[in-house]
Amino acid sequence: MTAFFFSDIIIKVANAASVLESSGDTMLEKFLHMSALFDFYGPLLTDKQNRCLQMHLLEDFSLSEISAELGISRQAVYDMLKRSEQIMQQYEDKLGLAARSIQEKKELCAISDDLAKIGQDLHDDRLNGIIERISVLTSDSKEA
Repeated sequence: MTAFFFSDIIIKVANAASVLESSGDTMLEKFLHMSALFDFYGPLLTDKQNRCLQMHLLEDFSLSEISAELGISRQAVYDMLKRSEQIMQQYEDKLGLAARSIQEKKELCAISDDLAKIGQDLHDDRLNGIIERISVLTSDSKEA
């Protein structure tokens, strides 16, 4: 089964978004940030919080659709989403796993690019093997 991780595409989107100058957080930046946090800290939430965020972030359900699915009010959905976001942000503030992962992926991509440039000149099979191993680590999807 192939799992899709938002944190794997954040680097690409963040690099594209950095071209555009913006003052403050955009909706896209907030969505990507919450998606990355959900990848890391979603399993630490309650089942109901996890399902609510999954419907909101991954399945693009509206508050009304989530409320109908979970049998709670729209206000309760809104409160649950906000509380879940706060909890995940607190985990990130203390542990920093999402930020560290994004930084590591950026660095691995830069190393891979540098090695690929060197590999074009040297035609070394060992170097090509290293490049391939790094590209597996920086791919957009992972096996779950």
